[in-house]
Amino acid sequence: MQQTQSKGVDAAKLDAFVARAIGDLSAGYGGVMVSLGHRLGLYKALAEAGPLTSRELASRAGCAERYVREWLGSQVAGGYVGYHAISDTYELAPEQALVLADEDSPYFIPNAWAVPASMWSDEEKAVEAFRSGRGIAWGDHDGRLFCGVAAFYRNAYKASLVSEWLPALDGVVDKLRAGARVVDVGCGHGHSTVLMAEAFPASEFRGFDSHLGSVAEAWKVAALAGVAERTSFATARADNYPGAGYDLICFFDCLHDMGDPVAAAAHAAKAIAPGGSVMLVEPFAHDRVEDNVSPVARIYYAASTTICCAHAISDGGRLVLGAQAGEARLEEVFRKAGFSRFRRALETPFNLILEARL
Repeated sequence: MQQTQSKGVDAAKLDAFVARAIGDLSAGYGGVMVSLGHRLGLYKALAEAGPLTSRELASRAGCAERYVREWLGSQVAGGYVGYHAISDTYELAPEQALVLADEDSPYFIPNAWAVPASMWSDEEKAVEAFRSGRGIAWGDHDGRLFCGVAAFYRNAYKASLVSEWLPALDGVVDKLRAGARVVDVGCGHGHSTVLMAEAFPASEFRGFDSHLGSVAEAWKVAALAGVAERTSFATARADNYPGAGYDLICFFDCLHDMGDPVAAAAHAAKAIAPGGSVMLVEPFAHDRVEDNVSPVARIYYAASTTICCAHAISDGGRLVLGAQAGEARLEEVFRKAGFSRFRRALETPFNLILEARL
């Protein structure tokens, strides 16, 4: 202790930081357990029939009891599952079930762990990119990235897109009810496109994405939802997708991934109908680094390092915004593209919902 203090290290601060680092390491280990609990149906079984002993849970989930017992220990230690010592049983509280067992809940988190899993898998690519300055295209990542991002955002969009975000735009809901032409740029697996199509049957929706595999999944999502006749999906870049006269052009959590966001915004200016709106949904961020200090900002900066910035660089890298661009930089992009009006329509702890008009 005297040695560390002689070097100017505050022992209390050191202990506190080590505790924080161990907590982060614990969370990383815990993420693997969360993914296993989801994939094996352990959380669902607990939510449906708890309290259960480890043997009862193993039987319901079709798993080996000894593994389940150890997994349960990790869950109790992390505060993810409750334990009753007298009866030696385990259960999920209603709040825990919303986060861990209910796949339709806006709070459902297990799918999100597929993203850091993909980041670890792609670590060597990230190391090479750091050293060379080259990018990593979206389609060159581990496949868990696409599924993890799509599943995680699906529930957030399902909870808020139709009920809160679209009504925050000027006159857009009325147009959608009457019958509008909508394009979803960077549509991914098409969940956002399909949610809007389900809510507004008089309107037509087109989704474009540069990733062929995601477009194929989007067609499946639309077919399952029964809206395939009013939706279409195709591969196209954000700066050259076909069509014009769109009443609403959407960018859901994708503009910051693009190598030339100004070109994407400029193309939107050409494709938009008179009086139309651009809906820009971006990760929540303040404009200054020193103001982006939070667990959410940490997630976004980390993902941006190996995914968002890496793709933008691979896509030409004319302007690499990153996932923590902030409203001021985003507004500058649309001003350069010819939009005269730009405003924050709404915000959440995770997103900025912005509207641009000519």
